[in-house]
Amino acid sequence: MVIWFHLATATLALGLGTANLALAKGTPRHRVVGWIWIATMAFVTLSSFSIRELNAGQFSWIHGLTVWTLISMAVALFSIRRGWVRMHAGFMVGTMAGLLAAGAFALMPGRFISRLFGV
Repeated sequence: MVIWFHLATATLALGLGTANLALAKGTPRHRVVGWIWIATMAFVTLSSFSIRELNAGQFSWIHGLTVWTLISMAVALFSIRRGWVRMHAGFMVGTMAGLLAAGAFALMPGRFISRLFGV
């Protein structure tokens, strides 16, 4: 059940993040979509701690990426509050890249999602 929730929120985060990267920056719409994206990514990252199909049920290296994602989102929020737009943008784009990379890792042979999609 957790994997389904994780998959659904990750898919939503991918759509929201892509839309926000395409929107004009600094607008009220960009901010609202950004906050929804942050909340969605919080669900994605926190739910990932319950997924332990790698490493015999223990935390694996991918959970380190989860921790880095949480740190990156915090730095992005802190930086925009300080007016450091370039730093904010860099961490947000990096977090989106991480989301895409995590999706690619989820498609590795033997993983739940790869079996689901027959990859």
